[in-house]
Amino acid sequence: MRLGAAQMFIADELETNTTTVLKMAKEAALRGVDLLVFPEMCLTGYNPKTLCHENFNADLSSALDKVTRQAAEMEIGLIVGRALFNDEKLYNAATVILPDGTTHTYYKNYLTAAEEKYFTPGTQTLAFDFRGYRFGVIICRDQNYPELAQNTCSETDALFILSAHYYKPSEARWKVDKNRALPLARAVENHCYVFLANTVGSHIGMVSLGNSLIANPEGVLVTTADEASKTIITCDLPAK
Repeated sequence: MRLGAAQMFIADELETNTTTVLKMAKEAALRGVDLLVFPEMCLTGYNPKTLCHENFNADLSSALDKVTRQAAEMEIGLIVGRALFNDEKLYNAATVILPDGTTHTYYKNYLTAAEEKYFTPGTQTLAFDFRGYRFGVIICRDQNYPELAQNTCSETDALFILSAHYYKPSEARWKVDKNRALPLARAVENHCYVFLANTVGSHIGMVSLGNSLIANPEGVLVTTADEASKTIITCDLPAK
């Protein structure tokens, strides 16, 4: 099975992000990728004007329908980050969309201080089966907590981390090593592959320096992306 991580720029407009996700999903499918993970909040972005727009829920539903159709048509599984309103609460969510229409959604457990002003934390883990393999999903700051990864990764073949490492420019530079080290540690601890998909460029007045990566179960870097390009990195899992 071939897995991939998409590194992309997040715009303020839902339509722009949807177009990017669809194009990258098609590219990945043509490259033989079976399951592709995108960055945190890649579909909606974080701009309050977008999230609070009166038509947000309808527009998001339309976007998810397009992504679902793309997954079915290209026979590829997609994991997309997005905002989600549920019972008048706002969540930072990751939705798994499989080619047969099956979906799974995970809510970020560990929010940043800035996110706590707007989002409600999740309390559950997510692992799912696809084409004979088992996968876990966490979001960005969740990677700091070994026990969450351990609970998620029980008998999994790979862990997907949806990230959006936005910082002030000076902080972004010195956080690169830390945000590379933690996925490697989670890979070793849980003896599974780790796929981290991060953003690039500026958004909401901050910057993200990419460096999406894939680590093997020994904590060795299989491949990494650069700090500025929109790209897809891939790795083939051993046959079972």
